Amino acid sequence: YRQAVQLLTELAMQTDKGIVLARALIEHLRRQSVIVPALNAVERASAEAITRANRRLYDALAEPLTDVHRRRLDDLLKRRDNGKTTWLAWLRQSPVKPNSRHMLEHIERLKAWQALDLPSGIERLVHQNRLLKIAREGGQMTPADLAKFEPQRRYATLVALAIEGMATVTDEIIDLHDRILGKLFNAAKNKHQQQFQASGKAINAKVRLFGRIGQALIEAKQAGRDPFAAIEAVMSWDAFAESVTEAQRLAQPEDFDFLHRIGESYATLRRYAPEFLDVLKLRAAPAAKDVLDAIEVLRSMNSDNARKVPTDAPTEFIKPRWQKLVMTDTGIDRRYYELCALSELKNALRSGDIWVQGSRQFKDFEDYLVPPAKFASLKQASELPLAVATDC
Repeated sequence: YRQAVQLLTELAMQTDKGIVLARALIEHLRRQSVIVPALNAVERASAEAITRANRRLYDALAEPLTDVHRRRLDDLLKRRDNGKTTWLAWLRQSPVKPNSRHMLEHIERLKAWQALDLPSGIERLVHQNRLLKIAREGGQMTPADLAKFEPQRRYATLVALAIEGMATVTDEIIDLHDRILGKLFNAAKNKHQQQFQASGKAINAKVRLFGRIGQALIEAKQAGRDPFAAIEAVMSWDAFAESVTEAQRLAQPEDFDFLHRIGESYATLRRYAPEFLDVLKLRAAPAAKDVLDAIEVLRSMNSDNARKVPTDAPTEFIKPRWQKLVMTDTGIDRRYYELCALSELKNALRSGDIWVQGSRQFKDFEDYLVPPAKFASLKQASELPLAVATDC
């Protein structure tokens, strides 16, 4: 019985599903040619294994904590200065709307989570499934209920809530940025279309006018008459010159792009962009190194209150569509450089070329894999859970 409990305890460190543990025990006993005991004995062994595993999990998460960590975690259960909610309840709130005010408030939440300064790598001390389960259970309880837990369980639960809460808030901040950028792009596109539609009558009048002038010039060429007299036969020269000026004013960019209108919403991004870039811990693959370098330039400019983009700032990430807006005759345009960098950051996060430390949705691909040391030990013990030979 003790051997069965010990065997199941290791599995219970990964999952607390009784059916999984019971099935694993029965399969183990059959491989050992041992008669399977009564079902209640299997259930009792599984339940004891889960209890032991829970204690080990709580100890694994609570033992690395210092007194300072424990005090900070206890403070999460206290009420905020306004007295309406606890710090934990406030930290777990989701943003309401994708705007700069809610973005800044959510950034403050992430800073509060980061201020706990939990021991590095504590999230890797237990299996991800069990960490999520502990956090999920803690999230369903009130702060008063959590305060009643014995210390090891309380601190372990708060650590799990902090790890998962930090990941959730980080992902929500990135999603907010994505949605705000999307709104700005859509607004610029709609404004571009509305202006074109509003100018439709004037544009049509100019096209018809220049069509008449063009026909008059063709006929003058064929008849060998004075082209300027042909124009003045249609309209006076002053009216013609004024119509050319009006046509230039009505004309859209050659590529008919709305991107230049994004600059009109620059102030919206500037309200939160410095805090947004400062709070995220970004890492990049070689493919997106130039984007991350541009972000570092923006961070430096924000900290120094600089307005002019350095002449040696990275520009390789700038797509042709942005090129004419960013690179001007007077140098690099600050507004469009920052807008382009933030847009490319969004794209790089989506593609996985840039990842965010502490995120769940935008984490490093390596975090999905078995750690090298664990892989080496499993391979050496011939315990890799693969249906192929690993000795080749």
